[in-house]
Amino acid sequence: MYSSGITQASNFVEGVDRAFLLILGISFVFLIGLTVVMLVFIFKYNKKRNPVPTQYEGSIKLEILWTVIPFILVLVMFYFGWAGWTPMRNPPKDSFEVTVYGRMWNFTFEYENGRRTDTLFLPKDQPIKLNLKAMDVLHSLYIPAFRVKQDMVPGKENNFMWFEPQKEGTFELFCAEYCGLQHSYMITEVKVLTQEEFDEWYVDTTAVAKSASTPGAEGLQILRLNGCIACHSLDGSKLVGPSYKGIWGHEVEVETNGETRTLTVDEEYVRNSIYNPDEDIVDGFSKGLMRSYKGELSDEEIDKIIVYLKTLSDKKE
Repeated sequence: MYSSGITQASNFVEGVDRAFLLILGISFVFLIGLTVVMLVFIFKYNKKRNPVPTQYEGSIKLEILWTVIPFILVLVMFYFGWAGWTPMRNPPKDSFEVTVYGRMWNFTFEYENGRRTDTLFLPKDQPIKLNLKAMDVLHSLYIPAFRVKQDMVPGKENNFMWFEPQKEGTFELFCAEYCGLQHSYMITEVKVLTQEEFDEWYVDTTAVAKSASTPGAEGLQILRLNGCIACHSLDGSKLVGPSYKGIWGHEVEVETNGETRTLTVDEEYVRNSIYNPDEDIVDGFSKGLMRSYKGELSDEEIDKIIVYLKTLSDKKE
């Protein structure tokens, strides 16, 4: 269960809520006021009550009033919006930094000690700076309970957001910009811990050791962290790309430079598919949907992925 965003979950909640409620209140006043005026006019000046149209001359005072008053209200709304937004662009120098990678269709969080997760773990009451990197298309990182949202633009430098978590708990984090077929599945969690709990988690290596003892577990983790299973299923179902289930050692028909040929899924095939995804396109799938992971995945990591693919093929249907 996610924690409520009504309480002070971050240092920006109060400012954003104040601006939102002010704008909402002014909008309701105008909505109700204009609706009442319209109803009065419809009742008072209908043809039955007013068969002969009444001509009214213009009023300078009225013109000034309905120009000046909305102008002042707009300035008031602008001020509260500006006052809530400006601090979001000035992160403290001692902020704890996390790099966020957004790709179709998942988020990956990389910490300064090199640890990577698909859930964002943060310490309470400490300024956090998220350095945002979009790996393919436009995404938008949104944490409703913290009242923060920032577009992730491919190639944009110094793209970040910052905030200070002020409540322990688990909160929603998702993409707020339509980014393709499985955009609605691009959702994860923020877990805010006490400083002591976070420090313990940050240096904990038991989870890594435990996964290393299970054949293929590290490979599966690499696939998850890089968003691979968003496009390639593990159960044989067809998604954007071929399923991983049972693929190892089998022959596949591919199109290479306009020619059809048959290849066996082996180490060379897997490595080339990761580094040069548009070279051999499996029959029934489209070109240009997967980007190259050259420079992002090492040969050692691909070897671990291959170990995992072998375990899928060893499983019975």
